[in-house]
Parts: sequence; structure tokens; C-alpha cells
Amino acid sequence: MLLHCAHARYVWNLAVEQHAHWRRWRRPAPGFAVQCQQLTEARRANEWLGSGNADVQQQALKDFAKAKSARFTSGFGEPTWRKKYRHEGFRVIGTDRVAELAEDGSPKLNAKTGRQVMGRSVVVHQLNRRWAQVKVPGCGWVRFRLTRTALPAAKTFRVTLRNGRWHIAFAVVPAPVAAPGTGEVIGIDRGVKITAALSDGQKLNCPQLTVKERAQVRKHQRRAARAPKASERKTAAYAKVAQLKAREADRRKDWCEKTSTMLARTYRLVRFEKLNIKNMTRSAGGTTEQPGKQVRQKAGLNRAILAQGWGLLRQRTEHKAPGRVEDVPAPYTSLRCSACGWIDKNSRKSQAEFVCSLCGFTCNADTNAATNIAAGQGGIPRPRQSAGAGGTTPPKQRSSVREPQPTSVGIPLI
Repeated sequence: MLLHCAHARYVWNLAVEQHAHWRRWRRPAPGFAVQCQQLTEARRANEWLGSGNADVQQQALKDFAKAKSARFTSGFGEPTWRKKYRHEGFRVIGTDRVAELAEDGSPKLNAKTGRQVMGRSVVVHQLNRRWAQVKVPGCGWVRFRLTRTALPAAKTFRVTLRNGRWHIAFAVVPAPVAAPGTGEVIGIDRGVKITAALSDGQKLNCPQLTVKERAQVRKHQRRAARAPKASERKTAAYAKVAQLKAREADRRKDWCEKTSTMLARTYRLVRFEKLNIKNMTRSAGGTTEQPGKQVRQKAGLNRAILAQGWGLLRQRTEHKAPGRVEDVPAPYTSLRCSACGWIDKNSRKSQAEFVCSLCGFTCNADTNAATNIAAGQGGIPRPRQSAGAGGTTPPKQRSSVREPQPTSVGIPLI
């Protein structure tokens, strides 16, 4: 499997180099079909490349073609070089020929010939309740642990190596979760102290590393810093840190999957606070001419934000409940009273306490913001200040209080 990873990475890098060459001459680069012909010639000329599996190498070219066509929509831009020890993985297409079915369950027929359409399927056998095996070309049967009750009916799968552990992912599009008949709307306020505060009072926190595990991370980082450069001790220490970080990432992904499933099954409409996470976690280092301020503090805040899994929770909820997830603008959601609609920054007494300066309504600050998000009250424009004699409002006359805004909290949906 490591040889498959090396071949896939080598073919991908050849495609990147080829497209860079043709772009330099401002000419269209060869497509997937032409690259497959060139791959056949390269396999004949290169003994090392010819010893690998041709399907694995062709799938690497197909992945590159998809990444090239989706460079403007995926957000990742142009495909870049893949590096050893960092990009270890390959994709395998199914070998069994099976009949494809239409949406109604009838056999799918070709429009031109009228024959039944045959597709490929991955060969998977279940061993027991927790384990199954899949056939990998050149490696035979490889066991893997099941994360779902049913066997995957996929056409392709991808094998990756991260931090010394092999993972397999089957290309299966799951069915969306059916909406409940309650018609309930939920608002979610995302934060660092509380990962997700729901408008019904629930507070959900993403699991982090324990105190003992954080101490182990610091211990191995100190050992790595004191070890000689390019030594085995430094490599081993960084590997242990990576294992602990991977454990934290696994817990975060598992929590996001379970929480998004719960939201899709329980509520008809899920409303999130609209946050630009990319800009919120941008570095404050600045430039050489204009260096940033409090860079280390901002870096710690960025790590705390990214450890909450805000974006993954929003993304997986949208995947499981398509059309039932909305974004509400974030301004004034934490300063507005969910009972009377009065907006005043002095109402936010602390991170967890909200006391309305007009009606005296008391509530948890995160729950109050989530209630406003559930009602769709966000992004309220700031009303104009009355101008003074000189055409501007004197600083002493300015106030943080805003006029009450209409609220729809408590109005049942039809």
C-alpha cells in the first residue's frame, strides 16, 4: 500500500508539472484521456512505475482532473504538489460488474443501445459485527473496522495513511435525514467557552484533550525542542505529539457527526450564527513595516476557535438536512434582549450573564443570543443619530442604547 501511495503521488506531481509547463506557454494542457495514453508510455519506459497497479495510477490522474475542473468552486485553487509523509493515499475503483438501478428500482437502460447499464462495485465481505475486509489490488484482502451497521455499496474507495494509522473511506452518498413533524425551529450560538448554545437551553461542548494529555503534549514538545536536529529522538517526540493531536481531531469529528445527526433528526429548521471563520482565525502578525500587536494572544485565540469545530458542525448539518439549515447575520444577536427587543451593550454584563437594561429580563447570554438567532433577529442596522448644531453628534450625547426592534419569538410556525 505504501508503494501505491508513492505511485499515486508521483503521477499526480507529473500532472502538476505538465500543467505548469503548458500554462507557461499559454496553451491548453492535455486532458484526462491524453494523460492516460501518456501514462501507458511512461509505464513502459519506467520499470518502477510499470511495476505498480495501472488502475491506481489512472485514478490519481482522474482525481487531478476533477481538482483542476473544480479549482474555482472548491476554494482550494490550483492543484499543488503532494509531499511524502504528508500526502499518503490512493484511490481504488471497484472490480465487480453489477447492474445499475434507476431511482424507482428498475434496471437502468442505455438510451442508445437499450441494453442494461453495468457498473463497478467494490468487493467487501463482512467478517463479524465490527470487522469486514476489502480487496485491495496487489495486497489481497485487507481487514478494516466497520463504523456503520450495513456494508457500504460503493464504486470506489480511498485509502490514506495518517500518523501511522491506515484509514479507508468509501464513496457513498448517504440519504438525507427526514425532517420531524414537530415544526420546531432551533437557533445555535457558537462560542469558545460553550461550543454550541441552543435556544432551548441546551449547552453542547466539543471534547478536548484532558489535562493529562495536554501535559504529555508539552512534555514531548520540550523533548523535541531539546533533541539534536534531524535526530531520531526529535522525530519520535514529534510523532507522539502528532498522535495526541490526531486523537483530539478524532474526538472533534465524532462529536460533530453525532451532534449534526441529533439536530437533523430533532428540529425542522436549524439556524446558525453566520460567522466568517477564515477571517476570525487570521494571523495578527502583520508585516515587517507594520508588525501586529498581541500576536501570541491572537494565536492562542485562533487555536481555541479552530478546536471547537464550528465549520464542520455547520457543514455536516447541511449535508444531513439539506434545505433545512439557515444562516442568521451575527451583529446584535448577543446585545439584543430576546424578550423585548431592546439593544444595549450594557445589558451584556459578562460572558455568561445578560440583564436587559430596559425590562430587566435575565438570562444566560449564550441562550439569549441563540433565541435571537432562532427568531431570525440578526444584522439589525444601527439607527441614525440626531445631528447637533454643528452637523455632528457630540461625543457626550452618544449612547449605546438602540430602539426596540420587533420580535417574532414565541410566534408558532404555520
